Amino acid sequence: MTDKPFKEWPSMSDKALAEYIGAFVRHHRMERNKTQDELATAAGISRSTLSLLERGETVTVTTLIQVLRVLDQLSVLHAFEVRETISPLALAKLQKEKRQRARSKSKNEDDNSADSSW
Repeated sequence: MTDKPFKEWPSMSDKALAEYIGAFVRHHRMERNKTQDELATAAGISRSTLSLLERGETVTVTTLIQVLRVLDQLSVLHAFEVRETISPLALAKLQKEKRQRARSKSKNEDDNSADSSW
C-alpha cells in the first residue's frame, strides 16, 4: 500500500484518490486472507462491484461502507466527524458579555430580603 502524506492529497486527481482507496481495501482484504468472492458475499455486494472498488472505479458510498464494515475498518470514517466550533469573534463577544465583577447589594435589596417570608 502506498504511503502518501496528507499534504499530497489535494494535488491528486479524483481517479488517483479512488485508486488509493481501492488499494486500501485490497490491502486489508488480503491482510485478512479473504478472496474477493468471500469479502463480496460478506458485504452483500457482487464480486465484480468489489473488483471495481479495488481498481478505483466508480462505486457508491454505501458499497464502500459495507466493505469497510466487513473489513472492520469503519474507524477511517472518524475523519468525517463534525465538531461544533465557535469563531474567534463569537468567542470574544461571549467573553465580553460575561460578568466581570460581583456587585454589592443595594440598601433596598437588603431591606426587602429581611421582610421576605423565605
